[in-house]
Amino acid sequence: MVQLLGELLEYVLAIDALTAELILELRHPILTNLMTSVTGLGSVAAGLAVVGLFYLAEWREEFFVTLIALSITGVIVAVLMTVVQRPFPTQPVCLTDGAGTPTTSFPSGHAAAVTAYAMVARNSDALPFRSVAALAAVVAVSRIYLGTHFLSDTVAGIAIGIASVIVAERVLARTDLDAVFRKLPQ
Repeated sequence: MVQLLGELLEYVLAIDALTAELILELRHPILTNLMTSVTGLGSVAAGLAVVGLFYLAEWREEFFVTLIALSITGVIVAVLMTVVQRPFPTQPVCLTDGAGTPTTSFPSGHAAAVTAYAMVARNSDALPFRSVAALAAVVAVSRIYLGTHFLSDTVAGIAIGIASVIVAERVLARTDLDAVFRKLPQ
């Protein structure tokens, strides 16, 4: 079993290396500007803005699911980055050194966050799922394109985002959202 896991890990790392090489060959200044512009939508600051907008719009379910899901992803991503300590791909376009956050490659917190947005939009009457999902996909790809994450880091981030929303929805299914929302400052 250990040998099988080792072989699987080698396979994943080989795919990561090939993907990183391909990305280096595909980089173009116009595409780099686009990816650099969109990637921030997966940041902590963007997450706070999204949660705040949902609160102000009084989209109760979207607010609570997103708040809980982003909290879960934040903890999981920070712990995994600290434990795994995977170095970044070679020749990254931008890094977060000195920002006071973990600066390792595995997993992608940006991919986790934008996946959570897409998962929330899929059950929302207020949010356009297709648009949010498309934007989430572009942000996830931007992390690989910009060299801040390997393909497997981004896939892991996507899985974390999906799982965090599922957990948040299950927690909230047992909660009276209207009672909780009334307790919040208006």
